[in-house]
Amino acid sequence: MENVKKLLEKIIEEEKLIYGVLSKINKKSEKTFNKVSIKPVLVRNNIFVQFTYHYDKKVIHNNLNFVDTVRELHNLIHNYFRQVVLYTTDSDYQILISKKGKIKILKKPPSREKRDLSHNRKKNYILEENIPNPFLIKLGVMNKSGKIIAKKYDKFKQLNRFLEMVSDCTDYLKKDKTINIIDFGCGKSYLTFALYYYLVEKLGLDVNIIGLDLKKDVINFCNKIATELGYDKLKFVYGDIKGFNEFNSVDMVVTLHACDTATDDALVKAVKWGADIILSVPCCQHELFNKIQNPVMESMLKHGIIKEKLSSLITDSIRGNILEIMGYSVQMLEFIDMEHTPKNILIRAFKRNNIINKKAVSQYLKFKEFWNVQPYIEREMGEDLKSILQKNFKASK
Repeated sequence: MENVKKLLEKIIEEEKLIYGVLSKINKKSEKTFNKVSIKPVLVRNNIFVQFTYHYDKKVIHNNLNFVDTVRELHNLIHNYFRQVVLYTTDSDYQILISKKGKIKILKKPPSREKRDLSHNRKKNYILEENIPNPFLIKLGVMNKSGKIIAKKYDKFKQLNRFLEMVSDCTDYLKKDKTINIIDFGCGKSYLTFALYYYLVEKLGLDVNIIGLDLKKDVINFCNKIATELGYDKLKFVYGDIKGFNEFNSVDMVVTLHACDTATDDALVKAVKWGADIILSVPCCQHELFNKIQNPVMESMLKHGIIKEKLSSLITDSIRGNILEIMGYSVQMLEFIDMEHTPKNILIRAFKRNNIINKKAVSQYLKFKEFWNVQPYIEREMGEDLKSILQKNFKASK
């Protein structure tokens, strides 16, 4: 059965499937359907495998992603059917399972042509399909011929969405000098490599990028890949952003999925560096969950799941408000995360000037009073913010 599983994984992950039929129901199994057919379909710009379950008087369709497809096929072959015919781009396969469980795999030249679904997918990506890209190949997103690995297509789209957001920022970068960029919480660093590729390889900018993370094995892996790619101005360092002092000034700070107040530490550091661009996707926001209070909002606060979502929104609103006070223009954008995870908010901020935004100060003071909170980010921002708030608080009296 292991050979069957490997064959299925290869066919599905490399998008070679054209059509398949599972038949000859196992008499020892409880009879539910007579046969199952499978084929690739395009649903909302994503390729899925459609399973059609044929009953005596009805058919039922179910669209599965690639991981679930392999799992479901394995289940059907193991528990229900004794014959599988798979038509693929390079071969026709017939899998036969005897009553004693013995498996035989027969292989013939291909007899069908594949219907091209990829032309319907969104085009004009910054990272292009069907053009080999060394960093995507190294990270397992693309094969050597330039084809996106099926189970990595969501990651491929995420990388492009991220680079679209970056492309809107490049006018804010000072291009007459080396551009210093910090990516805190870089993880396996798909986005960090994509950022370097876009700014250096595509735009030809002089860029230094440092990826920070607290996992040493990740740092070692990423440095190895960067060396192999010849990305000599991209390096990965063990540590957190709060204690990072290698640069005196930083032009862009990226922090994606830094947990709880680690996002605040990154934002504080970015402001103190005077970063021209900040890109931040917060997560795991627990700081204000047990602190927000307002009797008027009790209908929301009494429900834990609603309070959790509300505290996240309040936290990000406070972060945006404080960045505005500190001279930034702030946007809240939707950032589509990986498959099976919710959509997140991306805070995108551009350094505007050093003029105090009195409207933002007034909004912030009223907002935190309404929720009865003293946010961590306000304390960490230090004397600069404290003096602005005190001055404007006294002026409002």
